[in-house]
Amino acid sequence: MSAQDLLKTEEAISFVKETFAKELSAQLQLSKVSSPIAVLDGTGINDDLNGIERPVGFPIKALDERRAVVVHSLAKWKRVRLQELGIEAGRGLLTDMRALRPDEDYSPIHSIYVDQWDWEKHISPEQRTPAFLKATVERIYEALKTTEARVAAEYPEITPVLPGKITFLHAEDLLRQYPTLTPKQREHEVVKQYGAVFLVGIGHELSHGEPHDGRAPDYDDWSTETEEGYRGLNGDILLWHPVLQTSFEVSSMGIRVDKHALVRQLALRGCEDRQELAFHARLLKDELPQSIGGGIGQSRVCMFMLRKGHIGEVQVSIWPEAVRTELAGAGVGLL
Repeated sequence: MSAQDLLKTEEAISFVKETFAKELSAQLQLSKVSSPIAVLDGTGINDDLNGIERPVGFPIKALDERRAVVVHSLAKWKRVRLQELGIEAGRGLLTDMRALRPDEDYSPIHSIYVDQWDWEKHISPEQRTPAFLKATVERIYEALKTTEARVAAEYPEITPVLPGKITFLHAEDLLRQYPTLTPKQREHEVVKQYGAVFLVGIGHELSHGEPHDGRAPDYDDWSTETEEGYRGLNGDILLWHPVLQTSFEVSSMGIRVDKHALVRQLALRGCEDRQELAFHARLLKDELPQSIGGGIGQSRVCMFMLRKGHIGEVQVSIWPEAVRTELAGAGVGLL
């Protein structure tokens, strides 16, 4: 790929990011804020994701060698920030999150560098419902559809593919429909059928005794039982990628734990000792607002909108030389 082509790609990336951030902020009533790349270790602020990923850590000379860790995401930090900024119910914040996840396995959609739109919105206790979760997802999906339409208008070679509506399915329903398939295979089949799916209830054990996927116990509420008899007030936005021809996750999000869900989920994961950490103690004392939030992958959205088949085409990261050689041979230019 020529230098001119790479520059055009960079310009298109900027267009996608600026357009979507503006649309998302309008849909969810979000204000742009600054955010950290690292936080102090031992505060409970950093996220554990699946619970096994190692954060990048380092000592700080000026703080008597106290350790800090590069963020995995900002789910808990954002909730604290809502309280600190006095953001009222019905409004929220949006920030550009930059993270390092050195335990990620390389793939066309995974890099050790992570860039997300991290957002969090203050809600009332009465809004901790599946209906409110669904309404919020629909607003995010409208932002995605509008962005795709504007990208197609700016770049005629892009043809819109997103369906008019996003389909809501629970992970338990997916298991019942495809009992012999793996979780990723289930996602593939259902997203291929519908084009855009919000998969609800990721983290709690399903009827066969295993969760659809792992979730940390202290940000998304994946254990609350709903009127429909399911568990979970969280999920993933999955799109059908027209180049990769596969299910493609662009967001993980959910209504956050209240103190009851926090205690329950810490017990389920066997980590009740976290209740003593600063973040968790504040939540248990009702010192933090109820909220809904999530992360939306910036590189993932750019991959989808610009019809790129490798995440290295839309972000600068560290790649094995074998990957660079293979992609160069296929005419794929990494940034």
